[in-house]
Amino acid sequence: MTPELRTASRLAGVAAVMLSLSFAAVPFYDWFCRVTGFGGTTNVATEAPDTILDQTVIVRFDASVAADMPWEFRPVVNSMEMRIGETGLAFYEAYNPTSQPVAGTASYNVTPDVAGYYFSKIACFCFEQQVLQPGERVEMPVSFFVDPALVTDREGKFVKEITLSYTFHRTDLPEAQAALVPASSGATN
Repeated sequence: MTPELRTASRLAGVAAVMLSLSFAAVPFYDWFCRVTGFGGTTNVATEAPDTILDQTVIVRFDASVAADMPWEFRPVVNSMEMRIGETGLAFYEAYNPTSQPVAGTASYNVTPDVAGYYFSKIACFCFEQQVLQPGERVEMPVSFFVDPALVTDREGKFVKEITLSYTFHRTDLPEAQAALVPASSGATN
């Protein structure tokens, strides 16, 4: 094998490995964020911990919509003080002021980033696509707790406030509902 052919073969191998890694990057990054809380990624739990501490934390709620999302979206209360380990229940309100059904999915994060690993959701509207009919207004709950292990974390023990932020993004309507929207309405899924 000539040196040029060997070099070309190696470069093709490197390109193949890089292509393979690019497909693995998204699921790996998602897994990494869920395990470490990196980037404010929260955990999902089925139930609250047995331990509730006397220490409290203020949880602030933030809401926004993406540029293409016509909804109005806000937290019902801006903040709550709760004991660490206690289950909290907060509500967000969404309103569709348009004349067409609109579907959306919420993305979320927690700040400061270190708190993401200790912030767990039990139930959340962000786990499913939401569809609001024209003029519909809904309150959507999120049930959560802050894990007591936060107070023993090297950085987490200094956290006194946590912000839970949601952004709603427009998504395509489910097929059954999209079929009901008149074609002449000019609505986009």
